[in-house]
Amino acid sequence: MWQDLLSALALVLVIEGLLPFLTPAGYRKAMITMLEMDDRKLRIMGLGSMFAGLFFLYLVRS
Repeated sequence: MWQDLLSALALVLVIEGLLPFLTPAGYRKAMITMLEMDDRKLRIMGLGSMFAGLFFLYLVRS
């Protein structure tokens, strides 16, 4: 179980690092856009991302 959790965390870090590595200017622009969003929109995006991740995990594991 711990190995799976740490593998998932490592994969998240790899995926999170792709955008700033490939397009630093695009990443900077995305961060500026996020800074200008209100908290409600960011929370909705985060919730949607969590649900999408859970759904994808369900598909992969079943």
